[in-house]
Amino acid sequence: MGVIQNLLAVIVVLGVLITFHEFGHFWVARRCGVKVLRFSVGFGKPLWSRFDRHGTEFAVAAIPLGGYVKMLDEREGPVAPEERDQAFNRKSVWRRIAIVSAGPLANFLLAIVAYWLLFVVGTTTVAPVIGDVEPGSPADRGGLEAQQEIVAVEGDVVSSWDDINLKLVAAIGHDGDLAIEARDEGETQASTYRVPVEDWLVRQDPPQPLVSLGVTPWRPPMPAVIGQVIDDEAAARAGLKPGDEIKAVNGEPVEDWMAFVDVVRGSPGETLALEVERGGDRRELELTPGRQSLEDDVSIGYIGAGVEPVDWPDEYRREIRYGPVAAIGQSVSRTGEMSLLTLDAIRKMVVGLISPTNLSGPITIARVAGESARTGLESFVSFMAYLSISLGVLNLLPIPVLDGGHLVYYIIEVIRGRPVSERVQAVGLRIGLALVGSLMLMALYFDLMRL
Repeated sequence: MGVIQNLLAVIVVLGVLITFHEFGHFWVARRCGVKVLRFSVGFGKPLWSRFDRHGTEFAVAAIPLGGYVKMLDEREGPVAPEERDQAFNRKSVWRRIAIVSAGPLANFLLAIVAYWLLFVVGTTTVAPVIGDVEPGSPADRGGLEAQQEIVAVEGDVVSSWDDINLKLVAAIGHDGDLAIEARDEGETQASTYRVPVEDWLVRQDPPQPLVSLGVTPWRPPMPAVIGQVIDDEAAARAGLKPGDEIKAVNGEPVEDWMAFVDVVRGSPGETLALEVERGGDRRELELTPGRQSLEDDVSIGYIGAGVEPVDWPDEYRREIRYGPVAAIGQSVSRTGEMSLLTLDAIRKMVVGLISPTNLSGPITIARVAGESARTGLESFVSFMAYLSISLGVLNLLPIPVLDGGHLVYYIIEVIRGRPVSERVQAVGLRIGLALVGSLMLMALYFDLMRL
């Protein structure tokens, strides 16, 4: 069931993002007087198609990993004399720039709309209150303490642990001090703490900013009660079910869920004797955690189970909500922030600050899409917005075969006063295809390694 849900989630997400991207090209092309021959979501043989009154074929193809808008173009085939004024290549360079830019811009617009909806409807998060500080860690050396609430990182206001993670990831490669503002419990005035770091999160796979900082978020007491079990994983094979409370492991009492997690993570491949309470009855089960590999040949145990959610005290809840007008500015700001973060992450990957193993392909996208869909509509919409931003940013990279590569050619044409030669464009196309193909294979390889 989990695989089917992941598959359906990724089809929905990619279908929406690709449709919006291609519709951007299509809509502007029509308004620039270019005849559109085909609007296809997916590649390969069409599963469904129809023609509109303008002669454009709308199709849904078998391979849902992309899409395209095919326009009338003399470089791709003969064009009737009476239709030459509708050919893409006959349009001014500024109209061609507008058409090519429209796809990525449509993705940014989709993200803005998604964030606007989230801000208007409102989201509930938990206050970023520190539960524990690891002795000797950067947070400890900087003076941060348990029960303090973090309110800003590097001068930017934060209201959740997600915000903090984004700010900390954006600082990858930082040397020196990170400025973190926090206030004591019951206080309104915050103090600034200088947290010393060196080569912050460089080549960490995956980046774990809170762990590296030495901070554990505060959580309400969580009994070791199973909330969900993933099919075909170790917990399911052992017979664990939602509602089971883990009382003891190998004869040792289990204090809470985190204590149980520590035992599981430290026991990859080892058989554990569990004492479980189910419906008032005690029973014994044998659990053998699977092995999940981390960097430096380190492995941890993994069972494919989650904790039963607990209620957070009201004083730790934070609701983020804006009016329809105020939400516009917030959504534009969030989209811009995430776009810059994505672009900066690409830059840091190129210069070696971020490991290329963080590249994600269709398998990881499907898994994350499925998990976000199961978590709730809010998480699903937020993930879709971020993926739409990533698609927009990647398409604007100056790589031949991508929209950004075409824009480079057109900008050169504006400067020189004449188009880039067909020979140069053909060479660029081959280079671009090789580069994009290599990146896709790398992403797929790292996806399979994560499995």
